[in-house]
Amino acid sequence: MRFPFLVAALLFGVAPAALAQGKYDNHLLNTESMAGQEVAVLPVTYVLVDPAIEADSTFAPWAELGPSLYRADSLLGEALARRAPEVNWVLPRALRRLYRRAPGMLTDPDRMGQSVLRSEGIDQVPGNLNASLRKLTAMTDGRLVLVPAAVAFGADSTGQLQAALSMVLVDARRGTVVWRSRAIGSGASPDAAFKQATTTLFP
Repeated sequence: MRFPFLVAALLFGVAPAALAQGKYDNHLLNTESMAGQEVAVLPVTYVLVDPAIEADSTFAPWAELGPSLYRADSLLGEALARRAPEVNWVLPRALRRLYRRAPGMLTDPDRMGQSVLRSEGIDQVPGNLNASLRKLTAMTDGRLVLVPAAVAFGADSTGQLQAALSMVLVDARRGTVVWRSRAIGSGASPDAAFKQATTTLFP
């Protein structure tokens, strides 16, 4: 199954060329305050690509829906482990194992509807999603959940590939969004742009 490749503007409400600046661009994540805590990291479930760059040969690894989502999970997980090892990240692979062990108690982490949090107007997590997050954090002995709500690929003003990651940190006990960033990076390939975007998350 191939992506329904949509213009990144559908996600961010901007022109499909260089992404316009926004108030949440490249906000740093205060990982020091989370040191030693268990923080669940939900899987990526939503990726958009500007049709103007879809034909770029470097997008081949991202062409299929399932593999591309796992690729995004892997790249983000690697960045978190390398740049913020002081936090006990509970990555998507571990969350899926928890779900398989307790399918009647937990919602499938790939089907919680977390991409709704890409909307910058959401400060309170919707009820059904937050109920799922509360159950999940009860199993991981934490209260915080890092949500990569969406990934969008486009081109920057120089024509380089650009990745924009809509990232949200949720306090599941209160059901509130406590941090948000649109992490933006550019590079010669989707992987390079994605990795550059993740560097903006850390001090």
